[in-house]
Amino acid sequence: MSTLELLLFLWLSVGCVGSKPTEKKERVHHEAPLSDRAHDDAQSFDYDHDAFLGADEAKTFDQLTPEESKERLGKIVVKIDGDKDGFVTVEELKEWIKFAQKRWIYEDVERQWKGHDLNGDGAVSWDEYRNATYGSVLDDPDPDDGFNYKQMMVRDERRFKMADRDGDMAATKEEFTAFLHPEEYDYMKDIVVQETMEDIDKNGDGFIDLEEYIGDMYSHDGDADEPEWVKTEREQFVEFRDKNRDGKMDKEETRDWILPSDYDHAEAEARHLVYESDQDKGPAIP
Repeated sequence: MSTLELLLFLWLSVGCVGSKPTEKKERVHHEAPLSDRAHDDAQSFDYDHDAFLGADEAKTFDQLTPEESKERLGKIVVKIDGDKDGFVTVEELKEWIKFAQKRWIYEDVERQWKGHDLNGDGAVSWDEYRNATYGSVLDDPDPDDGFNYKQMMVRDERRFKMADRDGDMAATKEEFTAFLHPEEYDYMKDIVVQETMEDIDKNGDGFIDLEEYIGDMYSHDGDADEPEWVKTEREQFVEFRDKNRDGKMDKEETRDWILPSDYDHAEAEARHLVYESDQDKGPAIP
């Protein structure tokens, strides 16, 4: 698929948007859908529009003239063609869609980076992060709010060391992103599981039993009758979460619960866009 073919399809998608006929705590890290809109190109290109640009950026494009949107899309397509060979592959398009969908993560990292790279050396050391985040509160042995900041700092340091792949205690921007958003990185998933278990495992036995599982989601507060969703969660625990039927979840069972293997929406959309844009239906858009 050529960059020109992709640009033409995307421009049509953007230009034609709309023109065709008792709260539960969420622990599970699902891959978010690319758009809240229905994926039906026979009706509109709204889904492709949101998937390619990200929902917030798509709203910005809606305010542009056709000429302005075509120009900006052209610049984006050039960025997508990472090896600059004049073709856009499924893999290149998938990576772009993932970036567009998670733009808020990178914006969050950029914002926090400015507040933590105190010496401006292009890295955030553990000392910089600790001082900027906790600062003088660590000097107060008995903070007014009763929160254990030192315990929180120990937990943060453990996560920082996990994200710091080269072990120099100074995070690159990629490592800092893994530290702030560990659920987005495969090598950080153990720490996500560990922290979740520590939060829920109130008796400290290294497992999550049924009452701990329910207690993390729902507080009785004197109510005798549980909501239906709580009863459903009890059944889910017994039937699906506790795979070995020993009455509790271990590390692997907890991982399967909070980090399920999801359908890859980005790859599916990339293949769809390549197919729709590519006139000769090859593996890439020339």
